[in-house]
Amino acid sequence: MKSILKSVGAAVLGGAVVLGSYKTFIEPDTSSKIELAQESILTATPVTYTNNAIPNAVDFTEAAEKTVHAVVHVKNLTVSRGNPTMQDLMYGRVPLRQAVGTGSGVIITKDGYIVTNNHVIENSQALQVTLNDNRTYEAEIIGTEPGSDIALIKIDVDEDLPVVAFGDSDQARIGEWVLAVGNPFNLTSTVTAGIISAKGRDLNTRDQMQQSFIQTDAAVNPGNSGGALVNNRGELIGINTAIQSPTGSYTGYSFAVPSNNARKIIQDLMEYGFVQKGMLGISGGTLNGRAAQELGLQSAEGIYVSEVVEDSGAEKAGLRKGDIITSIDGVRMRSFADLSGYVGSKNPGDFVEATVLRNGKERPISIEITKNSTVTIPELDMDFRDLTNDEKRKYNLDNGALIIGTKNSLADTNLNGYVITKVNDRNVKNVENLKYIMDQTEANQRLILEVKNPQGQIERWRLTVD
Repeated sequence: MKSILKSVGAAVLGGAVVLGSYKTFIEPDTSSKIELAQESILTATPVTYTNNAIPNAVDFTEAAEKTVHAVVHVKNLTVSRGNPTMQDLMYGRVPLRQAVGTGSGVIITKDGYIVTNNHVIENSQALQVTLNDNRTYEAEIIGTEPGSDIALIKIDVDEDLPVVAFGDSDQARIGEWVLAVGNPFNLTSTVTAGIISAKGRDLNTRDQMQQSFIQTDAAVNPGNSGGALVNNRGELIGINTAIQSPTGSYTGYSFAVPSNNARKIIQDLMEYGFVQKGMLGISGGTLNGRAAQELGLQSAEGIYVSEVVEDSGAEKAGLRKGDIITSIDGVRMRSFADLSGYVGSKNPGDFVEATVLRNGKERPISIEITKNSTVTIPELDMDFRDLTNDEKRKYNLDNGALIIGTKNSLADTNLNGYVITKVNDRNVKNVENLKYIMDQTEANQRLILEVKNPQGQIERWRLTVD
């Protein structure tokens, strides 16, 4: 666990300058008034059902047959620190313990590339993959994207493997039937059915991370993580990732990473070894009725632009503060999660066609997706980017790394807008320099960070690296 003690000031103010940093316009809580209705007796009219009145049942057999053979069981052997005994403390020993985690994966190429969740293979010492026909292979990690909880692994095979074809998750519709295929409770290729309950779900709006999950009511349990969410044609539209439950088991809410986002991550990992992150170049929030009324707007649906990032594609395209983005490439933008999810499936250099409401009139604007300079530094549990020229003038700084998001142990702490200028009296020139400094730190090393807050005051934080 990381802890930060601030010597100057206790107030934490957030700044929002990149795509993933946003403020949400929230409706006030309203009390509900419950009234008892008058009792009434309705005349019962017998109904005669004919064969034509009964809808054709949805047949999932073909979709299941296409999918089950391409979904695998993933076993992850990890080694972690155990609780030290008195003897361990006396002799300076570090006790280690082994643990085995399990999950699912989806074969996406005939030569053995498999997509799964990052949390399924995290901290792996050894990975084992079991196919639907019970053949077992050792697997290697090709690459991961922890922010999206996607990982790519590979097994070596001598014959072609069955695969699941990618579908277009942007075209998936609320109410559409879907299948969840995975290995819950170590059972081979279990299939459950449900419908898409919602799209663009962000499970934690306070953690500064942009999530855009597909929500379904298909039963998903421990071991389903990394499995396939497919439509009734057997096309992959999501990677099952999480459930929301007070018990730890399925209670009606499950969430999947959209296949368009997963495919983009996988292609980047296969081609570059890392994920190219793009951004539109705005900050803002989801409109609601109250915000629309306060802003004097007729529409209460869309993304309100509160800030445009310097030198971004949005600025170059002429997007302005006060604009409302209603759709991109014909896809309606109902929430900021919709926007971040759609942009997350694009590469730097791609162009998107946005429909923007300005002064009550809609206009099309073509926007280039530019490279997102955000860098995650795990040792600090924070996301950073370099200062823009305007920000350098604002903070009266030539160098430094701007905090734009917190995660994990600091997920509920808003440190946006703070600038780290020194680490143990070493000047921080930019984000890459900060990353270099942190790469040289050792476990349990104590650090003193010199930080400038949004009010221009110098603070010093004491931190111990895990």
